[in-house]
Amino acid sequence: MKSLLPLLLLASFCASGGPSTTQTAAPGHGAIELDIVPSPIVAYPVSGSMYEFPFEVIVRETGGSHVTVDRVTVDVFAFDRLRVGGETYDAAQLAQLGYTVSIPAGTERRFKFSPRREVTDDRAFGSLSAQLRVDAHDDTGAATSATTAVTVQRAKS
Repeated sequence: MKSLLPLLLLASFCASGGPSTTQTAAPGHGAIELDIVPSPIVAYPVSGSMYEFPFEVIVRETGGSHVTVDRVTVDVFAFDRLRVGGETYDAAQLAQLGYTVSIPAGTERRFKFSPRREVTDDRAFGSLSAQLRVDAHDDTGAATSATTAVTVQRAKS
């Protein structure tokens, strides 16, 4: 199970096939929506059982107010509901990775990740999905969040 933990960074995620997204925001305040590119996330073999999972999380401000990202959370699931890992990046960690967490009204920020993780059984790729959640707040302190999901698959040989 621990070897699948790295897949957690693979942002978002439904085993049902297509992406699904939910957003929460207070009316009249900042709001965000998410996209994951590519969708599905594709795992590329690096060496032996090591894979790289490059993907980009695109966070768009859609409510008309400046927002600040508080955290990005990634959860990886097998067989629809079995959580096999997860990871959370707070604003300080994102800044350490070189990202700006401030998003002006009507603009977007892109967060690129290329985690490398060990997957000891390739059969896992037939059932993997990732769920990504971004929590943020606007200049008045009003909370907003968005969640999206994508499948994870192995690159074709």
